[in-house]
Amino acid sequence: MPLDVPVPDPPSLRGPQPRGEYEAIDNPVEDPEDDYRREEIEGFLESGAWADAFEEWTTQTSLTEEDFAVVTEYDLVEQLDFYWDPGVDEVGYRSPTLPEEAEDEADLDAGEADEIEIEIDSLGRVVTEMLENDYLRREDETFGFFADDAPEETFDYEDDDLGEGL
Repeated sequence: MPLDVPVPDPPSLRGPQPRGEYEAIDNPVEDPEDDYRREEIEGFLESGAWADAFEEWTTQTSLTEEDFAVVTEYDLVEQLDFYWDPGVDEVGYRSPTLPEEAEDEADLDAGEADEIEIEIDSLGRVVTEMLENDYLRREDETFGFFADDAPEETFDYEDDDLGEGL
């Protein structure tokens, strides 16, 4: 049975953050410039990707309305973070963990807490798939999702018949 809750606002993406927090190998970066393109991703989320992905997720999640109330109470949706990973040319995400006090305050057992974390991670995965498959431009032979990643088309007049005789 699908989860019947209203679509929350999309998360406000945070950045810049040190790249080491996203990579398995600690590789400190001297310039913490935000090359994660959060503003652009946030725009896609606000223009419909978030609502579409959230509605898709509600059809497959095992969370109950009571579980989702815990998600809302501890701002787990707001803590989701989506970013562009230029190293693998795709959208990545980080999902939050449920604070330890939530288990006591919400009277959750360890299994319920784990299930909530798993389902929030699943939401992150559904959102990234929605972004990549339905919202971000990607052509078969062209790498990059954003317009400024596309290679510029050039026209070689030497190879064109019209260029002869000029």
